[in-house]
Amino acid sequence: MQLTVILPTHNPDPQRLRRTLLGLRAQTLPVSEWETVLVNNASSSFPDLGFLAECALENLSVVDEPMLGLTEARRRGFAVARADLAVLVDDDNVLAPDYLELVLAIFAARPRLGTAGGRSLPEFESEPPPWAREFFPLLALRDLGESEIVAPELRPAGATRNEYPACAPIGAGMALRRSAWMAWLGAHQGDGSAPSDRRGSDLTSGGDNDIMLCSLKAGWHTGYFPQLRLTHLIPASRLNAGYLARLNRGIQQSWMQVLARHNANPWPSLTPAGAWLRKFKAWFSSRAWMSPAARIRWQGACGHFDGRVIPGPSSSRAPRS
Repeated sequence: MQLTVILPTHNPDPQRLRRTLLGLRAQTLPVSEWETVLVNNASSSFPDLGFLAECALENLSVVDEPMLGLTEARRRGFAVARADLAVLVDDDNVLAPDYLELVLAIFAARPRLGTAGGRSLPEFESEPPPWAREFFPLLALRDLGESEIVAPELRPAGATRNEYPACAPIGAGMALRRSAWMAWLGAHQGDGSAPSDRRGSDLTSGGDNDIMLCSLKAGWHTGYFPQLRLTHLIPASRLNAGYLARLNRGIQQSWMQVLARHNANPWPSLTPAGAWLRKFKAWFSSRAWMSPAARIRWQGACGHFDGRVIPGPSSSRAPRS
């Protein structure tokens, strides 16, 4: 057993999950060399055995995680993984047929590599409006070009603080060594400090970043490898301006918090009052009333400022419109 695919899902869309499972079924890596762990994360609607038998290989096992949240689902997947390499797959990802085989080759050639990722390319259910293209990175879409990029350390020579590598993988398709995920589990053992990441309709984020930063802190490298390709299935609902505004706010807030946790945040902390004032000013500077894109940008700015607030009993409030 060389590799474990960890596939968390909460109330999955049957058609997208079918595509994901069929993508795993098409892998060129012999089925005896890997396993799939499907984590049922507190679903009220979950596919039956007939559906799974139709779509999945015989190497599939299903485990339950009753505590809602992507962080808890991944933790459960890591706990039962039998291999020393894992690939994180979302229930709307379709891996290229050679994905798993390439992951094995990449890690075999780089003994200090802890985490790796590649290209995440879209398949849209409906054509995105032109203004939405600015926000594609929010949807876990990524293409850094044709060249491999490897970051060997968290604090580059001469830097005064840790720096998040631009080539660090996103969660969709992230491959990692057991030592890397154990570094993440160990960093949050028993203290509840791991980012909650997605939890049902809550659009918090940051879990992927936290895993990668814990791996780098433990001395592992991270990298981008363009030969790793997956298709991200994007339903029309994720191109809705309201959804993108909520998503941008959640991502930006979580991003600030994760960077601060790892001494990698270049922005100073704020008081609740300071954050509120900046959000109020940003409403006007971004002209948030002018267009969907402007409103989404403003919500991202609000998340950014909220994420910089010093933890305490007070909370900041965004101006309403």
